[in-house]
Amino acid sequence: MTLPVEEAATRETDIHESPLRGGLSGALLSAFPAFESRNFRRYFPGQVISMIGTWIQMVAQGWLVLEITGSAFDVGLAAAASTLPTLFLSLFGGVLVDRYPRRTILLWTQSAAMVLAFVLGLFAMTGTVTIGIILLLSFLLGCVNALNVPALQAFLSEIVEREHLASAIAMNSAIYNGSRVIGPAIAGILISATGTGTAFLVNGFSFFAVILSLVFMKEKAAISVSTISQSPLAAIRDGLHYSWGHPVIKTCIIYIAVISIFAWSYVTMLPVIAKKSFGMGASGMGYLYGVSGFGSVVGTVLVSIYSRKVDRLVFIAGGSILFAFALIGFTFTTRLPMALLFLFFGGFGLVSAVSTLSATIQGAVDDRFRGRVMSLYMMIFMGFMPIGNLEIGYLSEHFGTGLAIRFGCVVTILAAVALIVASRGVRQAYSSYKSM
Repeated sequence: MTLPVEEAATRETDIHESPLRGGLSGALLSAFPAFESRNFRRYFPGQVISMIGTWIQMVAQGWLVLEITGSAFDVGLAAAASTLPTLFLSLFGGVLVDRYPRRTILLWTQSAAMVLAFVLGLFAMTGTVTIGIILLLSFLLGCVNALNVPALQAFLSEIVEREHLASAIAMNSAIYNGSRVIGPAIAGILISATGTGTAFLVNGFSFFAVILSLVFMKEKAAISVSTISQSPLAAIRDGLHYSWGHPVIKTCIIYIAVISIFAWSYVTMLPVIAKKSFGMGASGMGYLYGVSGFGSVVGTVLVSIYSRKVDRLVFIAGGSILFAFALIGFTFTTRLPMALLFLFFGGFGLVSAVSTLSATIQGAVDDRFRGRVMSLYMMIFMGFMPIGNLEIGYLSEHFGTGLAIRFGCVVTILAAVALIVASRGVRQAYSSYKSM
């Protein structure tokens, strides 16, 4: 059963460029069709540089908070300050994304995030930074991201053809996960050599790359922004009603809620496992994160290559099951090489599932509701992660980290099996929905 995708929408020729398909370039375009779009080719390197900068700041901020207060709780508090606005404001952000040009929104949000990075960098460089300043700037960055994240997700549908959307989303996920490997390594070098202030300033300068890529993108007159005359609350209500009434979108959002709580939370326990199971320090913990991130990159690349050839249910349910069994194996092994191998396949399976879920929603959603639907998706995905962190933390404290991770894996397997069983009914409901 193939989770359905709407018929490809027609676009003006200036959105899509068809380069020659001979030789190596043709093979690469066949594997990564999103790069057929001139605008995506401009977007990709800018986003790579900017996302590496973002990871540099995330690592440097945690280190700075620990230096100032010495409290692990404050490190978590600073991270929470940047995520809470996404939970409470992203639905309003989705309304704005559906009302105004998405490229314009991204130019404003990227510029605002750049200013915040420079401000934090200047405070750190001058030695006047405090935990209060960090919490305030983290909260403001979270407010920016509440608008930036749904705008970015919706913008991908404007810069590639609809049949190439899965490839674009997979490549966007590859940027995130590749940066998760590169950014922390650069951050460690910068912090050791020059201090955290330089790391924040480097992140600030990295935003110029994505801003320039947005500026030089060719304008697409064919893309129109829906006119919403309702109040924001009424628009949010309509977006929620549309999402719950759409069989595919509802199924994907319920499934990503399970993934967010019971699957993604294993990442928070890697420091505990690194220290207690393998006797590793901070550098060793970086290996665990790095291998998991590398598996994620490989998974997104394969999703991009085979998204038009392989049933999406294979990536979603199959990827989830592969992740779960790999993590179960990881919790039982005491040999580091085997642990790294299991983490590689865990990252591979989990991100394959998540990127395909996002692509499935993007392919099915009506353009009039795209911003609101993607804001709901990201609110569930990011907003439910703290629930999973609390769940796995409680179980780890009382029953051990291995059992806590295995419990989440079992729930993930059950959810994947339930999705496989329900897939035929979802397809039939979607066919009826389209004929209404």
